[in-house]
Amino acid sequence: MKTTLLTDLTIEDICKGFEYSKLEGKGLFGWSGKLTIQPEYQRNYLYAEEDGKREKAVINSVLKGYPIGLLYFYKPNPEEEKFEVLDGQQRITSLGRYFTNLFSVEDSSEHQQYFRTLDSEDKKIFSETKLTIYICDGTEKEIKEWFKTINITGIALNEQEVSNSVYSGSFVTLAKEEFSNSQNAKLQKWGTYISGNVKRQEILETAFEWIVKSSDRKKIEEYMSCHRYDKNIDELKNYFEKVIDWADKTFTKTYSEMCGLEWGELYEKYHEVNFDIKKVAEAVEKLHGDEFVTKKSGIFEYVLKFFATGKKEPKLLHVRLFGKVDKQKAYDKQTKTAKQKKVSNCPACVIENGKNKNKIWLQREMEADHVTAWSDGGATDLKNCQMLCKFHNRLKGND
Repeated sequence: MKTTLLTDLTIEDICKGFEYSKLEGKGLFGWSGKLTIQPEYQRNYLYAEEDGKREKAVINSVLKGYPIGLLYFYKPNPEEEKFEVLDGQQRITSLGRYFTNLFSVEDSSEHQQYFRTLDSEDKKIFSETKLTIYICDGTEKEIKEWFKTINITGIALNEQEVSNSVYSGSFVTLAKEEFSNSQNAKLQKWGTYISGNVKRQEILETAFEWIVKSSDRKKIEEYMSCHRYDKNIDELKNYFEKVIDWADKTFTKTYSEMCGLEWGELYEKYHEVNFDIKKVAEAVEKLHGDEFVTKKSGIFEYVLKFFATGKKEPKLLHVRLFGKVDKQKAYDKQTKTAKQKKVSNCPACVIENGKNKNKIWLQREMEADHVTAWSDGGATDLKNCQMLCKFHNRLKGND
């Protein structure tokens, strides 16, 4: 890959004809239309987040005479004076947004100043600051391999952003319009089930994980490579919506603990089951209000599995264990009674009538157990607590 150094372009030059899309949250064009600021392989604009802390830092650096680092442009067609930002789109978009008065920065007197309200000296400093730019020339493969190494201070490229750059094309462009658009009206509904930053491609990554039924990056990239030049994203979009709609119809009431679960996996396992929606809702509500259930996010899979198979799996719920005081009291009571009867203090050993039928176990050799299993309505309290030797407790199952 060859590079040519440019040092005569100013911020004003780059910001001439600057266009910013409020709907998509990205810089579009600059340098009098010659520069595409956010080509399809680039990440979303992130510097406006956190009250614009990063974009304001870029502007303050310029006004104080600090360098803002090297910029890299790519010339896709040697025959045309058209360029794409390869590295620096966050900084360039920050400069353009300030130049077009889309945000203000605090001056030394703690007053908010837009570009139009700067005094003539600061306005000149900003406009005439020269940028250091390298024009890169190489094959698409070379450019994309280099792009994968980019690490903008404070915001490293994540895996999905890298994949978007490597497999850029019509498919990624359409996928980002659907799943990486912070103005998408569907985000509120999606947010019930999916956690993640839409601008960091985390919703899009989830969509890919669901369609390939795996979080394996290689499988995701195989899918992206296969569909790279597709003119639609119907398969990806339709499958994603099927998962969301299934979850929405199966659980008529939403809970905060639903967010971030493996809904794609749950859909594959259970979407063909004809659930009684009313019974599902009642079961979820009952478990959600159960003080002994400490992992509320496990309720939904627990209920699906129970109504689909009839099997109870309390380990999904992390049912609260007996406390030290209850275990000590249960041990003392059982041991005292056992010594009086000259039998084991483990009820299961007595019933088994084996070699340990008369053994008095130490407390550290025993574990607390629900007399009536929690899954059958037994409470986690002293009245329902018994101590069993470790062998019999684990043989019985810890439910």
